[in-house]
Amino acid sequence: MDYLTTISDGWRDLMDNKSDPRTRDYPLMSSPFPTIAISLTYAYVVKVLGPKLMENRKPFELRKVLIVYNAAQVVFSAWLFYESCIGGWLNGYNLRCEPVDYSNSPQAIRTAEGCWWYYFSKFTEFFDTFFFVMRKRYDQVSTLHVIHHGIMPVSVWWGVKFTPGGHSTFFGFLNTFVHIFMYAYYMLAAMGPKVQRYLWWKKYLTVLQMIQFVLVMVHSFQLFFKNDCNYPIGFAYFIGAHAVMFYFLFSNFYKRAYVKRDGKDKSAVKANGHANGYAKALKDGDVTPQNGQLNKNGFQRTFSKFTTEMCNPALNSSTTRQRVLVNAGNK
Repeated sequence: MDYLTTISDGWRDLMDNKSDPRTRDYPLMSSPFPTIAISLTYAYVVKVLGPKLMENRKPFELRKVLIVYNAAQVVFSAWLFYESCIGGWLNGYNLRCEPVDYSNSPQAIRTAEGCWWYYFSKFTEFFDTFFFVMRKRYDQVSTLHVIHHGIMPVSVWWGVKFTPGGHSTFFGFLNTFVHIFMYAYYMLAAMGPKVQRYLWWKKYLTVLQMIQFVLVMVHSFQLFFKNDCNYPIGFAYFIGAHAVMFYFLFSNFYKRAYVKRDGKDKSAVKANGHANGYAKALKDGDVTPQNGQLNKNGFQRTFSKFTTEMCNPALNSSTTRQRVLVNAGNK
């Protein structure tokens, strides 16, 4: 019992006496448990409950909703980035080492409030995943996606509670900048095929995110060698460790989504004999003529497939035309 009392007293002392009194009364700042509960609920909804509710429903058509939502996120991210610039990073903050200003000066209060709004923005980003589920785009609800969105509110909560300003806000400074471009991409992608063909730069968003994490790592871990501004070193390592984790998660995604896929595409082109530019494979046996020429092997496969289906459609009854021929032959 004494052991539990000691833990309870230590926890209350940490929350009430060691935290920043300026943010103590901000919404959801009294304890981390509501934030943890919201994040766990988010993970359950997008991985279990949401897909179950959508199981027998058609995907929602959310094009207009997505355009408005992503436009709002662009504006929100731009405002947060502006606040981080005015609050310090383009207004006197030192990249080498920056202490937390715990005073009640206008700039310090503005920075603390900006940190809370950045924390709040991590909840609005949950709608990214909710919309994926409502559209039944479950391939987008990856482990990386859910971990990234689910862990961020909990991580940022500790910063707002204890260090709303100073060195570690560099992460939010970069992150809001990246999100301006990320949500701009999502907004344009939601506008349809006429705009999507100009979005060739999708993979470079992932590159930009990885660069962000590398910069955060370097910026955070430099305090290991010299911390001459007396910044709480634990928070620098905490942010740096997050950057390491997210860097490897995103780099693994990049390799699977772009490097390996591009390699497979190139290998497939060579294997099919289409590297000479005469024909482009659409699927097995189908070719699109280019420069007025057809690939010989592709033509043979197409002709063979055509004659097989025409002479014995029962071998492949997956199309309506074939089912009609089979039924006609059975009469």
